[in-house]
Amino acid sequence: MNSALVTLEEIRAADARIRPLARRTPTIDVDDDLTLKCENFQPMGAFKIRGALNMLGQLTESARAAGVVTYSSGNHGQAVALAARRFGVTAVIVMPVSATRVKVDAVRRYGAEVILEGTTSLHRKARAEAEAATRGLTMVPPFDHPWIIAGQGTAGIELLEQRPTVKTVYVPMGGGGLISGVATAIKTQRPDVRIVGVEPAGAAKMTAAKAAGQPVTLEKGESIADGLITVRPGELTFEHVRAFVDELVTVTDDAIADAVRWLFREARLVAEPSGAASVAGARAARAAGRLGPETVAIVSGGNVGPQDFARYIAAEP
Repeated sequence: MNSALVTLEEIRAADARIRPLARRTPTIDVDDDLTLKCENFQPMGAFKIRGALNMLGQLTESARAAGVVTYSSGNHGQAVALAARRFGVTAVIVMPVSATRVKVDAVRRYGAEVILEGTTSLHRKARAEAEAATRGLTMVPPFDHPWIIAGQGTAGIELLEQRPTVKTVYVPMGGGGLISGVATAIKTQRPDVRIVGVEPAGAAKMTAAKAAGQPVTLEKGESIADGLITVRPGELTFEHVRAFVDELVTVTDDAIADAVRWLFREARLVAEPSGAASVAGARAARAAGRLGPETVAIVSGGNVGPQDFARYIAAEP
């Protein structure tokens, strides 16, 4: 096994480190064969708080005093902003000019400075790196860092404790931080559990990377799942996916929107499109007769604007 991969011991250490700041999110049975792990119940509405707390919790005092910077379409930015506020650290968040207002407003509400830059993750990254160099800030990467991956993996620790007989887990994929951590936490304890990564068809960067045998950069990423349209997976996350993930699937925007509506109608949950992608993948497997018993889908976030959410849930199936 690649020695650079995050270990179960590191994930367990992260689990102890982020308590009690991150919530132990519940699992909900919605029918006989599908359970939801509700990361939309986290303090800032998404799983990203786990990785942000784990990384800021390990920074030196001098690094905290200097402040932090990150780049994000929304949820990671909110997580870093909230974690920074709790640690008394200044934070700069670089977001796309197309970022949803609900996410931009949340970052500012947590006290962070917002810089709007470009439309792709590569644009945001370049600006964040420039700000880090100019101001002496510490970069908090959105996914491709062992501390971030270990923090996200705490969701997998919880899931096995809550559902010890789980057989399959569906996980949304953007840059790959969540699935890297969750797959590592689960597979190192239960190799028999099947891990399925789900990404939007309009931004299937991990699928392309797997086919190429290495990370590749898409020309563009398009989807209503704004948190999953990273155009390039991480180097480290790709290695975790290659080591621990059994299957990658893609879902259309229509399927994602339908999953948002289904989650509201069947479970009374508010999920953003990015958070509902896993459910779209599980429902596609069910429609094809391939959804087995004791399946869990991680609902990774619930930060969706009220007007967009109303449009999704009002549409006819």
